[in-house]
Amino acid sequence: MVVSSLVLGIAGAGLLFAPLEALSTLGFEQTNELTGQLLGALYLAFAAANWTARGGMVGGVYARPLSIANFVHFLVGAIVLARGLATDTPEAGHVLVTAAYLAFAVLFILMLYGRLLPAAQPPPHQE
Repeated sequence: MVVSSLVLGIAGAGLLFAPLEALSTLGFEQTNELTGQLLGALYLAFAAANWTARGGMVGGVYARPLSIANFVHFLVGAIVLARGLATDTPEAGHVLVTAAYLAFAVLFILMLYGRLLPAAQPPPHQE
């Protein structure tokens, strides 16, 4: 959650304050400033949500909606970005962002189904 927060926070700040420059550096030339800033706002929102959940158990039944939202965001993003790789001449930044999205999608699905984190132990029985 911390790594996701930091990556999304840095990307969100970059997109919010310099959207055209940030997107063109990654090879995304066909966009406008408003679209980049809206994407930055989305990234900052996810970064804030992930940062506030960093200390708790995420996955399983705890913070499940947050895990699902992150997984869907990264999976759909990876699919869209991969489709862009198939139709355009791939640039290094585009490939890097696609790989990062795919990696986060895999990590969040593993977290969601409990194979990334140790199994939660029930609280001890108290009498």
